[in-house]
Amino acid sequence: MNPTFVNIHTHRPTGRGIELRIAGIHPWEAEKQPTEMAIQTLEAALNRGGEQAIGEIGLDYARATDNDTRNAQIALFDAQLSLARQRQLPVILHCVRAFEPTMQRLARQEPRDVIFHGFIGSPEQARRAIARGYYLSFGERSFASHRTVEALRTTPLPHLFFETDDSPTPIDAIYMRAAELSGFDLGTLKRATTENYQRIFSGQDE
Repeated sequence: MNPTFVNIHTHRPTGRGIELRIAGIHPWEAEKQPTEMAIQTLEAALNRGGEQAIGEIGLDYARATDNDTRNAQIALFDAQLSLARQRQLPVILHCVRAFEPTMQRLARQEPRDVIFHGFIGSPEQARRAIARGYYLSFGERSFASHRTVEALRTTPLPHLFFETDDSPTPIDAIYMRAAELSGFDLGTLKRATTENYQRIFSGQDE
């Protein structure tokens, strides 16, 4: 596969480059139906085929300000991590103000591969995730934080991805901005993310 623009997470697919196909239940949906019913719905979607990963899943404690909501998010997250292990699928993580509990849940039932999407954490959090073998994906929101830009600069190429998420900014513009901030040239970033994609998803239909 020639190096291209890998967009590891997008809500605005364009058909350009590589855009990951995922199915999952967002933590914001945790209280809308019982966890068991939600997992049945997700399993049905996965059974239809084509999804390469489960996501975006995780914890968002900016939205979950009471124990009941947090417990609902944790139950849904744990159930989807279990499903990811059963299906041997990577997970795309949503993690907002919940890094410690997210890392704790992952340690209990670690999926095949973990990608933190829209990473907005600190360099120390990035180092801890990378030490566990996880990948970090950076997007437009990442560039707004000085500490996250520093995390980008120190993330090894074999752990790196980029994304547009819900931004209208094209993926090539995200890469060019990342090149300016990271010190790596555009070609190097494209090669690295293409190789990372192949490492995780080789053998899956594209």
